[in-house]
Amino acid sequence: MALYGKYSDDDLITLLKQDDISAFTAIHSRYYGALYQHAYKRLPDRDTVKDLLQELFIHLWDQRTSIDIKGSLQAYLCTAVRNKVLNVFKHEKVKANYITSLINFEETCESTTDENLRNKELIALVKAEVSSLPPKMKLIFELSRDSNLSHNEIAEILEISPLTVRKQVNNSLKILRVKLASHLLTLFL
Repeated sequence: MALYGKYSDDDLITLLKQDDISAFTAIHSRYYGALYQHAYKRLPDRDTVKDLLQELFIHLWDQRTSIDIKGSLQAYLCTAVRNKVLNVFKHEKVKANYITSLINFEETCESTTDENLRNKELIALVKAEVSSLPPKMKLIFELSRDSNLSHNEIAEILEISPLTVRKQVNNSLKILRVKLASHLLTLFL
């Protein structure tokens, strides 16, 4: 192994391409410390830097037969480390954006769900109170609100005066306001 320490980078690359594990070990020993410092300056997280360098050297070993290094081995390895650090930053940014969008979605979804739930409760409450009105008053109210008929149209259908219809609608609204007021307060608090 001591002999490999004296080889040039080009000789080590040639031996690496011939599956020489000792050449790989020599490259690792020669550059690991410098690459670690290079990466740690930009990414001060020891575990992430160690993982990043491990990935780099695994890639170097896996691609040893097809690797094409133009220029110096040191420049190649430094560029590879820089690219891996940039990928970590890019991944962290994507993760942060995802978390932010997830939080925004959760907040929006929660408020929408709450609103939907309140609306359903309110509709059920109004229907229950309308159904408890006296039968004639209930019929007039439903024709007015659900069927969107005018007071005159309701008067013609039921053969009563429009004034009676108006009075019945007003009375039903007063009753509903009183009954729903206490429910609405608890519903929206």
